[in-house]
Amino acid sequence: MIAIIDYGMGNLASVKNAFLKLGYEADITSRPDEILAAEKVVLPGVGAFADAIKNIRDLGIDKTLFEVVKRETPLLGICLGMQLLLSESDEDGKHKGLDIISGRVEKFNIPAAYKVPQIGWNSIEINPASKILAGIPSGSYFYFVHSYYAAPDDEAVVAARTEYGMKFVSVIEKGQIFAAQFHPEKSSEIGLKILKNFGEMS
Repeated sequence: MIAIIDYGMGNLASVKNAFLKLGYEADITSRPDEILAAEKVVLPGVGAFADAIKNIRDLGIDKTLFEVVKRETPLLGICLGMQLLLSESDEDGKHKGLDIISGRVEKFNIPAAYKVPQIGWNSIEINPASKILAGIPSGSYFYFVHSYYAAPDDEAVVAARTEYGMKFVSVIEKGQIFAAQFHPEKSSEIGLKILKNFGEMS
């Protein structure tokens, strides 16, 4: 079973429906026992970093996620879920993240010709060693909605980058931890390929 974490923020139904379409059992839950019993865990998210991290801590899901990582259960962060994995965010002040991936979340500082938030389809430049992006051609397009981006400290965790007035990290991969800034569940068949790759992780 794939556990999709419900902490009050995120496109939960669309993520669940995407996995169901691929033939995977997926449940939306905030219960630590169900999350820890899952074969794989997804941390989705849409909205403000500060509200999200507060909800996660209030529910005790931060401790559950640390245990997920310790057990090396495959974990996928999506959009805000990716940003929450980092150490700190600059969104509306400074806020501590989960610090599962060392790094910061920063606001786009790009030419005025580029609208912020970035909303729409954009391509990714893939590290060919990536497992989560296996079988996906570099240059493939995915659907983004964000004003902030992840800036990990370790170059080795970068699985893909995207150009939007600057080059930013759009996919992270570290061991059994995977994260995408875009929404694979809203990115047509190519997005489903990422979810399928995740579903096949062991």
